[in-house]
Amino acid sequence: MKKYNFNAGPSILPAYTLENTSRAIIELDNIGLSILEISHRSKDFQKIVDDSVALVKELLNVPEEYMVLFLGGGASLQFSMVPYNLLGESQTAAYLETGAWSQKAIKEAKLFGNVNVVASSADKNFTYIPKQFTVPADSAYFHITSNNTIYGTEIKEDYSVNVPLIADMSSNIFSKPIDVSKYSLIYAGAQKNLGPAGVTLVILKPDILGKIERKIPSMLDYKIHIKNNSLYNTPPAFAIYASFMTLQWLKKLGGIKEIDKKNEAKANLLYDEIDRNSFFKGTAEKDSRSRMNVCFLANTPELEEKFLKFSAEHGMVGIKGHRSVGGFRASLYNAMPIESVQVLVDTMKEFEKLNS
Repeated sequence: MKKYNFNAGPSILPAYTLENTSRAIIELDNIGLSILEISHRSKDFQKIVDDSVALVKELLNVPEEYMVLFLGGGASLQFSMVPYNLLGESQTAAYLETGAWSQKAIKEAKLFGNVNVVASSADKNFTYIPKQFTVPADSAYFHITSNNTIYGTEIKEDYSVNVPLIADMSSNIFSKPIDVSKYSLIYAGAQKNLGPAGVTLVILKPDILGKIERKIPSMLDYKIHIKNNSLYNTPPAFAIYASFMTLQWLKKLGGIKEIDKKNEAKANLLYDEIDRNSFFKGTAEKDSRSRMNVCFLANTPELEEKFLKFSAEHGMVGIKGHRSVGGFRASLYNAMPIESVQVLVDTMKEFEKLNS
């Protein structure tokens, strides 16, 4: 049976990425070595890094002065690395609390300085993005989580603020056009829209660095990684190469504008069925709905396990919702074809017909 991978992460990857990376595992570009055994100090790997950086800049229209890094540790390490580099002990950073990952980022930031949660949607179990809030002008920075995988909400705009804007874009980077110039630092774990787990993309404006007096360990210092072109220590070479393949795939597809159209069509297809189907209802408020992670519930609890079993019998994988929300979650990352979303929609229609 064909499987339809709706996992929230690690998630579906393009066939182009899987095919080319699998060949590179045997031998990389006819050099007689596997990508798993190539030296990260070699010219061959340096070219992979350089070409990957160039593609990131091209696809996202990154301003010239920004740097692109490939680091380890996942977005979770960035929760600490950002305040370690940017937040002094006597300073206050502003955070927008929109879900579990922003809460984790807030927890880590409190180890280094003061935190001001300027707005939160915790009062309604994170089913919406707060609209009314003020970021104090004396904030060291303002941190947001652009898409919330667990709760199915997404920030629809690039905020304009008068302090450095920091964004965790782990689950929606490369899914739509963004104005990188409005951000001082963007970070994203690869395992949603870029590549396999193990590498984290960081895009930052260097002029925000060097303003904190504390001593920073080398591995946690952005300046060290910039100076060494992401190669201060042995990098996650395999994950970087797979990400390079995904970046190539995105360019061949037509770039960010084209994938944006595809993502809009996929999300509309599924949300329209959720709103139509008498057995299901969405969890997020409509103006905050995520295009990457579609969360919905069965109208009656007894139908939940029944539909999970029914959908599994039709090849659906990974649609069980997070325990803090319940119900179902279909992740529609870039590599998810609309044909697979249509199969899920057809399965929902069939389930409604059989149980009415």
